[in-house]
Amino acid sequence: MTHDLDQLATTVHRLMPQALADLTELVAFRSVQDPSVEDPQQCRLAAEWVRDHLIALGLSDTSLVRTPDGSDAVIGHYEGPPGAPRVLLYAHYDVQPASTTDAWVSDPFTLTERDGRYYGRGAADCKGSVVSHLTALRALAAIGQTEYPVSLTVVIEGSEEQGTGGLEQYVAAHPDEFEADVILIQDTGNVVVGQPTLTVALRGVADVVVRVESLAGELHSGAFGGAAPDALAALVSMLATLRDGEGNTTIEGLAADGVWPGTAYDEATFRTDAGIRDGVAVLGSGAVADMVWARPAVTILGIDAPPVAGSVAAIQPTAAARLNLRVPPGVDAGEAADLLMAQLRRVAPWGVRVSTELQGLGSPFGARTDTREFETLRSALAEAFGRPVITAGQGGSIPLTAALATAHPDASIVMLGLSDPASQMHAPNESVHPGDLERTAVGVATFLCRLGG
Repeated sequence: MTHDLDQLATTVHRLMPQALADLTELVAFRSVQDPSVEDPQQCRLAAEWVRDHLIALGLSDTSLVRTPDGSDAVIGHYEGPPGAPRVLLYAHYDVQPASTTDAWVSDPFTLTERDGRYYGRGAADCKGSVVSHLTALRALAAIGQTEYPVSLTVVIEGSEEQGTGGLEQYVAAHPDEFEADVILIQDTGNVVVGQPTLTVALRGVADVVVRVESLAGELHSGAFGGAAPDALAALVSMLATLRDGEGNTTIEGLAADGVWPGTAYDEATFRTDAGIRDGVAVLGSGAVADMVWARPAVTILGIDAPPVAGSVAAIQPTAAARLNLRVPPGVDAGEAADLLMAQLRRVAPWGVRVSTELQGLGSPFGARTDTREFETLRSALAEAFGRPVITAGQGGSIPLTAALATAHPDASIVMLGLSDPASQMHAPNESVHPGDLERTAVGVATFLCRLGG
């Protein structure tokens, strides 16, 4: 088994120029699944690019599938040797907007190398993983395999970043298309460059919008201030009930005392990873791993209020906020959202009118770590990276994971990816380290060989 790793490592290394060329082409598509931000044709072109590359690698049964939210998922199937296990490889080609282009050092849709990293929107999340899948398969073909050692289903999503649930709905309606013995969700990352990390827990997510109305229109703050109810002040007081003085989430009925049982997250490392300013506290009464992987967290994503520049002396008649609630495995995301919305309505002061709207929902997930497939992948990645694999949680959410687990509860689902703390996912200057792309491709290719061996 050592020989197959060495041969694949040499082959993948030789293929890295092609991998970076692929990543350059894929990053160039402005594939934001939001027509108010980018031309929808860019997503279509990215999907066709992925489809054509999978077909070129022997997955002739590959097509674009329109999902209920209007996005195109690329789904390919390959039949391996009789009796071989089936592996589902997942990633997504859609990306977050790069609207704050002035904050980018280089053009976000032009892959650019700086100081050993490659910068561009989607480089880490998740176009790099698409290319990693292609590179692993290309390496298997390059070492003289007449057929892949396992049956394959490759799923490359087109609306993961928008959270509109198109692929999850499609999975629920067509579960047979996603049947697999093992599912590799390649959309997480490593705790540091060069440290192979398998994610075993995902927090669920609920996006809630709350709106407050108190007056028929704006009022002069000098003439009416002090007696007229300020909708923005009411909203601020409501939002303040969602955390205590230490920063713990305080939603009545929602437990916030979970303890993470796996690898710890060193506080000093977290401060560096998060860019916390000197003198500013890390939030919460638990350890860092407890707070980011095992407990709920509510974040204010945006507030509708007058900007400071150009603001006038007026009392606001309306205000709104968009909230993002993350919940750990074992908590029902829908029930948690209901508790959040109920609290916002309950604590509203002065009889102001309050409305709440649930805009998005994703279930949490906990992976099994006692399967043969998990151990095979752990071993392959450890050898490819040259160091032991660790397990971690993920504060983010991948709703598809829970959908696949529901559709195929016996499948072994494992999460990995190419991001690291320097990747700046969802932010300007997103980047990927090519070494992790290379080592991950080696590990996955080795895993496929050993699983089918």
